[in-house]
Amino acid sequence: MRVAIVSGTDENYYPLLLELIQSIVRFPQSRGVDICVMDTGMNSSQREAIEPQVARVVTPKWPDGIPSAKAGGKDYLKACVCRPFIPEMFPGYDVYFWMDSDTWVQDWSAVEMFIRSAARGDRLAITNGADRSYPKSLRVSWLWRWPIKIRSFYNTNGKKAFGWPTAKKLIPHYVLSAACFALSSDAPHWKRWQEIVVGAASRGKIFPAEQLSLGKLVHLEGYKAEYLPSFAMWQCQSKPFWDKEQHAFVEPNEPYTKLGILHLSGVDQIRADRDVTVDIECTDGTITQSNYRYPDFDGGKLLTAVPKRV
Repeated sequence: MRVAIVSGTDENYYPLLLELIQSIVRFPQSRGVDICVMDTGMNSSQREAIEPQVARVVTPKWPDGIPSAKAGGKDYLKACVCRPFIPEMFPGYDVYFWMDSDTWVQDWSAVEMFIRSAARGDRLAITNGADRSYPKSLRVSWLWRWPIKIRSFYNTNGKKAFGWPTAKKLIPHYVLSAACFALSSDAPHWKRWQEIVVGAASRGKIFPAEQLSLGKLVHLEGYKAEYLPSFAMWQCQSKPFWDKEQHAFVEPNEPYTKLGILHLSGVDQIRADRDVTVDIECTDGTITQSNYRYPDFDGGKLLTAVPKRV
């Protein structure tokens, strides 16, 4: 079975991509996996430096149907709408495992979990927003006993992308995280996902069309998904704990399971500069100072803390 781990970066997120690659190649098990990179705005020196470290680097084209007015000068957003086209960009693999450049691998068992689930051939391996440690998935404003406004990912973004009737159907569902997912090359999802993401990006915002369209694909159209536990890919806006004995980030509740992949979501300043730290509770009850970035390789600071998303 040929497996490709695919990521993408522009000039700003390049330091994080370097750290992601180092977090992968340190594991002996990674020798049987190719790393492929989607170039969405690296400068020439960055691309020249990264090419010897990976199997392939490809500069994707905008999918047909994306309005030029939305795409012009925004190549960094190709990493969103081009994900459903990964098998066409990097042909020849049996399983594709996408990892955002602001993720990194702490425990290889999580990578194996994604790949093993996707290798079944008929389902998307992914995590979602359901976890005992994650905050509420929507906020409701009330007028006495009547809800007058719902704030949620699917409501806020889905109305423009799909229209209110579809957004309304999506609101009760948990958001699927497009930061990490695995899918076999012959899974039926790819073609339909391509159609949905182009439509969503054309009508609504390009970011986060890929995540919105995954929700429609799975929750409303019935394409199969294998929901992996959140410790397989942890969203760091919810603080993990630190285990001194394992020297690792763990779930913030018993049994303090070691986190497999960390996604630097919702922590803009920490993601931009590894010198920025926050208080982290340890499993022994003490407090330590920590940054969530990959600790064993310093890719450098980001050019800007808040990425462009429009």
